[in-house]
Amino acid sequence: MNKYLDINPEVAQAVAQGKPVVALESTIISHGMPYPQNVETALRVEQIIRDNGAVPATIAILGGRLKAGLTKEEIEYLGKKGQDVIKASRRDLAALVAKGEDGATTVTTTMMIAHMAGIPIFATGGIGGVHRGAETTMDVSADLEELAQTGVTVVCAGAKAILDLKLTLEYLETHGVPVLGYQTEELPAFYTRTSGLQVDYRVDTPEELAKIMKVQRDLGLKSGILVTNPIPQEYSMDADRINAVIDQAIQEANEKGIHGKETTPFLLAKVKEITGGDSLDANIQLVFNNARLAARTAAAYCKL
Repeated sequence: MNKYLDINPEVAQAVAQGKPVVALESTIISHGMPYPQNVETALRVEQIIRDNGAVPATIAILGGRLKAGLTKEEIEYLGKKGQDVIKASRRDLAALVAKGEDGATTVTTTMMIAHMAGIPIFATGGIGGVHRGAETTMDVSADLEELAQTGVTVVCAGAKAILDLKLTLEYLETHGVPVLGYQTEELPAFYTRTSGLQVDYRVDTPEELAKIMKVQRDLGLKSGILVTNPIPQEYSMDADRINAVIDQAIQEANEKGIHGKETTPFLLAKVKEITGGDSLDANIQLVFNNARLAARTAAAYCKL
């Protein structure tokens, strides 16, 4: 085991016994919403995973230790500290550990730590991707590179709608990452159920997803698998409305010179502000939906 890694005893026992475990990120706690809503949402996601037959493992960096599975007290700590916690991607990991600091894990670092801990599946809201205008800015999320090299299945509601979804799919194709649509042939667009873009394969049951995960592992393929699970119909937002809001938010980000890892938090906060909080409500519901699917898939995977 990695000497910098601490695995929660419940999580360690489940992994050792071949029981289903689902990893969860912590950026949604520290950077996703205000306290106490962030803590309430994180604990609710963990409970949904338990209700669907798996053990939750929320992942973070605390005091320079890589944590696979947090206690309620540790989740509370992250929630209260909020945006004072560093948003940690791959490039931040060694420095945070060496300096003994805290970090909230992105999709990238959650995948890395889950893989170290032997957890094969991870539920999140949406992944990062190729930003609009990346042909000049070269702004491509590290999430895509991690999917290309780390064998963890990521269940999400698609790439965040603030991104260039077509270029994101092209990047994943180039790096050999399979993109699966759960009960859909179209890539979901985070706040909405469709984008007009095709996924690689449609799958209709957790058992089918689990079988693909197992074959991917048996074949020795090193990349992850991206599972895109559309937001439930009742929480899906109007596509024209949300796209107009995103265009407005991107224009403001450009005017203010926002770039790099500050871009996504700024845009999501601006979209929330313009929609009067509707986008945050949709975000929470799609995370719940992804947690259910990931837990059921993890349970099916452990039976193979």
